Amino acid sequence: MKQRLSKLGSIFGSIRTRLTFTHLAVIVVAMGLSGLLLLSLLEGYFVRAMEDSLVAQARITAQALIPGATVEGPSIDASAAAYNTVQQQVVSNLSLQAQNVAVPEGGNVLGELNVNNLADATLQLSTQLDTRIRLVDSHGIVIVDSQQESQGEDLTQEPLVRQALGGQYTRPTVLPGDAQEMQVAMPMTVGDRLVGAVYLSQSLKDVNAVMRDLRLRWLLATVIALGLSGAVGLLLSGAISRPVRRLTMAAGAVAEGKLDQQVPVETRDELGRLSQAFNEMTARLRTARQMQVDFVANVSHELRTPLTAVKGLVETLRDGAVDDADVRDRFLETMEDETDRLIRLVNDLLILSRADSEALSLRCGAVDLADLAQSIVERLSPWAEEHDITLQVRAAPCLPAALADVDRMEQVFLNLLDNSIKFSRPGGTVSVDVQGGPGSMVQVQIQDEGIGIPAEALPNIGERFYRADRARSRAQGGSGLGLAIARALIEAQGGCLWVESEEGQGTMVGFQIPAA
Repeated sequence: MKQRLSKLGSIFGSIRTRLTFTHLAVIVVAMGLSGLLLLSLLEGYFVRAMEDSLVAQARITAQALIPGATVEGPSIDASAAAYNTVQQQVVSNLSLQAQNVAVPEGGNVLGELNVNNLADATLQLSTQLDTRIRLVDSHGIVIVDSQQESQGEDLTQEPLVRQALGGQYTRPTVLPGDAQEMQVAMPMTVGDRLVGAVYLSQSLKDVNAVMRDLRLRWLLATVIALGLSGAVGLLLSGAISRPVRRLTMAAGAVAEGKLDQQVPVETRDELGRLSQAFNEMTARLRTARQMQVDFVANVSHELRTPLTAVKGLVETLRDGAVDDADVRDRFLETMEDETDRLIRLVNDLLILSRADSEALSLRCGAVDLADLAQSIVERLSPWAEEHDITLQVRAAPCLPAALADVDRMEQVFLNLLDNSIKFSRPGGTVSVDVQGGPGSMVQVQIQDEGIGIPAEALPNIGERFYRADRARSRAQGGSGLGLAIARALIEAQGGCLWVESEEGQGTMVGFQIPAA
């Protein structure tokens, strides 16, 4: 039992089943409401049309049988189909001898007319129109019955007849039962004198038959609509749930560590964009995992080299080299250099880690980048002269101050100028241009005349531990983190950094910082 309930719950818990049943529910509600509204409107229309027909028959009958007689009741549009039908049939079928009957003055008008002629006329009319017509005098006595069943009967107990003899017209009454019947009673006057009433009744079997046929057709249309909508709903829900299922399975595989998952993008709608976003996400996850693996490998390699060197020096000193003063001092100096290298590497990694977690402490203020660049150039000039490199600073006049952290900007300049000096040819020049950038930005460009960067390596410049010339940078003590740190610091201060280079022609590193 529990398994059945669980299976049933899983079936109804699927998005495809819910979409299909929701679609069917909408169709059922729409068809039900529209059908009920339409059928009620049609039934009301048929009932009003029958009422208009009975009223028209009563007036035409009274006018045809009794010259000068009028019937009190609701107004009818003379252009209505029911009125025209009744009038045409009366004109074509009602050959009345009573048309030449004069209305006597005083007395009972209906009683003094030729009853046989009246009966013959009303009989022809009722036979043609399937209506029972009874004329009653002012005392409620049936003078004429088209069915010749109740002549002479007193109908004053009938509510409609009683109200009609009182000069009032009441809305028609529909009698209940298997064969429903509509009854109308209307007061009839000659001049200003009430002479009787016209009492009509007609079966609603035709209306009921039409309504039954319409209901059956509506039910058939509803069943057909449900079948078609069910098929469409299954196709539509399948088209929606299929990519969702694929995404669910792929997401589960990604959660298990299988980052090579890709889902087909079949449409351009929201599901297609979701599939595309999922594919991009998995691609980025693969890239991030590869970067993490490479980062750990590179850090391990960078740390292992100085640690191995320090360990080797310590073992050598322990084996007796400590007794030789010159060897000992040289080894200790090398150990100090390797320790400094480790400290720099750890500090660089700490900066990158804080930048990644947006935890860098920045004290931003107005900084004159031209003055800062000049001070850094003066500090690095002795080292540049050792490499036969010329450093120069060019600044545009009336430059705005930059909104930056002076310590972080100093580190940016040191890293970028350090790279430019390392990769410049002897006798070359490294220039620092400080100028206004687009909008409210201050722009700095550092151009060298070095070896440049190969075109295939240029997209990877700035990645952590990446070296375009690994042998040269390793020999000069580079870790491949300088440009990555500079970019992280610039972006943390709301700026951007880019690299332009041509192999053999030098490299230009530029960045922009918002103005204060």
